[in-house]
Amino acid sequence: MKMSIKENVMRIKSELPTYVTLVAATKTRTIEEIKEAIDAGIEIIGENYVQEAEKKFQVLKEKVKFHCIGHLQRNKVKKAVKIFDMIQTVDSIKVAEEIDKRCRTIGKVMPVLVEINIAREETKTGCIPEELESLIESISFLDNIKVKGLMTMAPYFEDPEDYRLYFRNTKKLFDKIKNLNIENVDMDILSMGMSDSYKVAIEEGANMVRIGTKLFGPRKK
Repeated sequence: MKMSIKENVMRIKSELPTYVTLVAATKTRTIEEIKEAIDAGIEIIGENYVQEAEKKFQVLKEKVKFHCIGHLQRNKVKKAVKIFDMIQTVDSIKVAEEIDKRCRTIGKVMPVLVEINIAREETKTGCIPEELESLIESISFLDNIKVKGLMTMAPYFEDPEDYRLYFRNTKKLFDKIKNLNIENVDMDILSMGMSDSYKVAIEEGANMVRIGTKLFGPRKK
């Protein structure tokens, strides 16, 4: 028997350790679906596209926090900083500087995660591991942006166990940066794991997961 969105949310929330934050990935989901998830206890939604997030923000801004979990283009930053409570996908100093500039004009300090392309996939965004430390140090000098941790998106696998090495390596980078104690950088959040991989991600150190299909069911074609 198919479970409702409310039942799915309550089941996933009951499974997660108390220290793990659940972000509902809501790309292509309707306002009605998202409201049902919010009524079941969802406090943060993750959107991939600024234009789609903007429409939902008009209706849901009083009900839920918005995180940007898709690649953010510089020309979308001006709108993005007004919508999102966190941007999880900062992967270059140019994007960080644009966020800083746009936040300065509205008197906001934007919490961000730096996105790591842990598998070095050419089709994915994110900085490569070797560039992480210098990128975070560069961002740390910006007044209207605050690094709060790391985010990664591993390659897709059929077997959840195949994700483990990528998540473990991301956690090692997270710990390395945390131990550097860079000023204006708080390494509090490690965002990794989605519907097919969140359990392994948590075992390897994630304290934020981004789940869509397991909450809302398969996306409609």
